[in-house]
Amino acid sequence: MLHLVPGETGGSELYARRLVPALLDARQDLRLIVLAGEAALPSLTVEEWAGEVELVGLPFDPRHRARRVLAEQTLLPRAARKRGVDLLHNLFTTAPGAPLVPQVTTILDVIYKRFPETHAGLLGRGLAALTWTAARRSRRILTISEAAKADIVRFLGVPADNVDVTYPGPALPQTAPADARAELGLGPVPIVLTVSAKRPHKNLERLFEAFAQVRAEPAPILVVPGYETFHEDELRKRADEIGVADRIRFAGWVADDVLEGLYREAACLVFPSLAEGFGLPVLDALVRGTPVACSNASSLPEVAGDAALYFEPTDTDAIAAAIERLLADEALRERLRAAGLSQAAKFSWARTAEGTIESYDRALATR
Repeated sequence: MLHLVPGETGGSELYARRLVPALLDARQDLRLIVLAGEAALPSLTVEEWAGEVELVGLPFDPRHRARRVLAEQTLLPRAARKRGVDLLHNLFTTAPGAPLVPQVTTILDVIYKRFPETHAGLLGRGLAALTWTAARRSRRILTISEAAKADIVRFLGVPADNVDVTYPGPALPQTAPADARAELGLGPVPIVLTVSAKRPHKNLERLFEAFAQVRAEPAPILVVPGYETFHEDELRKRADEIGVADRIRFAGWVADDVLEGLYREAACLVFPSLAEGFGLPVLDALVRGTPVACSNASSLPEVAGDAALYFEPTDTDAIAAAIERLLADEALRERLRAAGLSQAAKFSWARTAEGTIESYDRALATR
């Protein structure tokens, strides 16, 4: 977990934290060593599963990209070999070029290939090189959707037989909800929720433009939780330019119970992403019976099945129409709630762990 920066890595962090206990439950004889930056250890020691694994802190700052890359290429393989690791599982898309022990790598997505602006300049070129290396120095590649697998095969040249799809389970554990309206000062108006990292491929600018077109009484508020990124200033500026800044609430990083409350209070989740490896917020909404309107791009139809109202993500009129339908049509919301609960039951971390261990076995059988 060298890339783990608590509260700053979004879906990839959630994938890592949920997978570990599922693996422990799936195979009782599994010995897990979790290697992470020392700054991440305090957030890991409070996990319920912390006492069942060996937590090892490596001396680098995971917030510093160059040092993190150096640690991954040098400290990580040495630490794995020193501790007698049989198989190293890299969870965050990149991996050591000289691993010293057998390794598998979860490549969450290669969105940077479709949308280079997501990781521009030197950062983008570095990520591309590291991912390419991981794909060739790993015995197996795991990924989280068939759409992501197709991109890995296409853009990285990995044989399809070498890529295992292991769908994740829900990211947000169901807990007692906080009063999100009171916590965030939202008042009694309808809530349209979008849970998304503020990055260009998440398509939030078009969502804001669509939201400006929505006509409903009472007028809804759009709530945008999530950590701040380089793109947030541009998004705030755009909201102001189109006259909806007073109807969009940038909530920042919120506690799990507040996010739980938002899902439960929301009239709908709107997820306009241009590309996803999976789309955990969509699954989290389905689990709670929150009606979903989402993009028809990449992996999202795999996640939502027939339990979402789809739109073309580059069509702001279509996004606005979907929001208006969900706000106005109670029968549609009820149908999507029921369909969402049924669709969500297809995904679980137990299934993820089972598929992951099968991938481990294939890797260890390869010489």
